[in-house]
Amino acid sequence: MKRSNLITAAGATRLRNELAHLWKNLRPEVTRAINAAAAEGDRSENAEYIYRKKQLREIDRRIRYLQKRTAEMKVIEHRPVDQSKIYFGAVVTLIDERNDETVYRIVGSDEFDYKAEYISVDSPMARALLGKGLDDEVTVKLPEESKQFWISEIEYPDPNQE
Repeated sequence: MKRSNLITAAGATRLRNELAHLWKNLRPEVTRAINAAAAEGDRSENAEYIYRKKQLREIDRRIRYLQKRTAEMKVIEHRPVDQSKIYFGAVVTLIDERNDETVYRIVGSDEFDYKAEYISVDSPMARALLGKGLDDEVTVKLPEESKQFWISEIEYPDPNQE
């Protein structure tokens, strides 16, 4: 399944900042370390040289990924007109069968973070929530079971305040 190219303004800024840091700071630093290690002689047994070459490959891989993602991302900078329904960027409060409350924010696939309760717009939970409104019942199919939730609150943070 193809990942969505939607991203919040804050998420786009983070990706661009990471790309700039990798390209302008970290990559030149690692390149200098490789040159210094190479000057020490035999590269085949030079642990520093081998480690730095591996590090450079990982940095270059991440740079290529970020260049591709930032070129194709669609930044969502505005709240939806109809804020009574769940769309991209919504902060949704759910109540489950045991009356436990959970809060999720629907964000782009490059932004999800379980600790911050950010879920990808491509996740099963987000797909089940999209288009639903306040007090709607939502059934989410999980690998082991299906779980029911009720939507108790929908909010849209100000994109300029993130």
